[in-house]
Amino acid sequence: MPDTIQIATRKSPLALRQTELVLARLAEAIPDQSFATLALSTQVDERLNWSLEKRGGIGLFTKELETALYNGQADLAIHSAKDMPTTSPVGLSIAGYLPRARVNDVLVQRSGETAPRTIASSSPRRRAQVGALYPDAEWTTIRGNVGTRLGKIAAGECDASLLAAAGLDRLGIDAFDGLDFVELPVDQVVPAPGQAAIAVQCRSKDLAEYENLFCSETKLAVSLEKAFLRRLGSGCQIPVGAYYLDGTLHIYHPQIGYQTFEIKLQSLDQIEPELDRIMKQFSFSHEPS
Repeated sequence: MPDTIQIATRKSPLALRQTELVLARLAEAIPDQSFATLALSTQVDERLNWSLEKRGGIGLFTKELETALYNGQADLAIHSAKDMPTTSPVGLSIAGYLPRARVNDVLVQRSGETAPRTIASSSPRRRAQVGALYPDAEWTTIRGNVGTRLGKIAAGECDASLLAAAGLDRLGIDAFDGLDFVELPVDQVVPAPGQAAIAVQCRSKDLAEYENLFCSETKLAVSLEKAFLRRLGSGCQIPVGAYYLDGTLHIYHPQIGYQTFEIKLQSLDQIEPELDRIMKQFSFSHEPS
């Protein structure tokens, strides 16, 4: 390992908080090691007028951090696992994940709303599942970090929006003036593959130095969820949800709705055979992986 491990992160409050959590994990695992944080702006952070839906979603938040790994500016990069592609770029690998936080989504709505008329989200997964709960709602988008979006909802730019419970928890937000927080259980709105997991990325040649420092249980779960998404040829812009916990894979797909499958996952080698079994039960329309 280098004398000082440089850790790349986005500059948003949530990204910086997630990096603090990774630093705490690393400091516990390798207490004599020095660390430094490299906070980077991404095009997505700077261009709030961009439509994430039109630009494809997956990978938009990772490019600049991965460039820092390639050029040696950084040794590790911190990402929200749900934002990452289903396959790693050449020369880069996932070193591991922190233990997972709460995975569910939260409907944040203006106080007193019972049936929001306008809901802000660019996620097809959220639009499909929450749209079934509120079929008369119209959909719009708002951009910005978590605090900015909460302020926009409270100011009336929309009646409600959807946020990940993990992000709210990590920022210590459980209330906001003028807003109500409605928890959406995973059997009602299945999370995105990798949701609530913090991913640590490294150069592939350095993988052996880091891969035993993180949570093996989260690695198994996220690897299964991402592999399912990869089988469908899907990124952020297809309404697919997948979440694995305690032997049960929860999935949402528009062709079959919500389904659960029992999988006793003990190792990464089991993932592809188990997905073969699941995929044979349904005639999913998907692109080849």
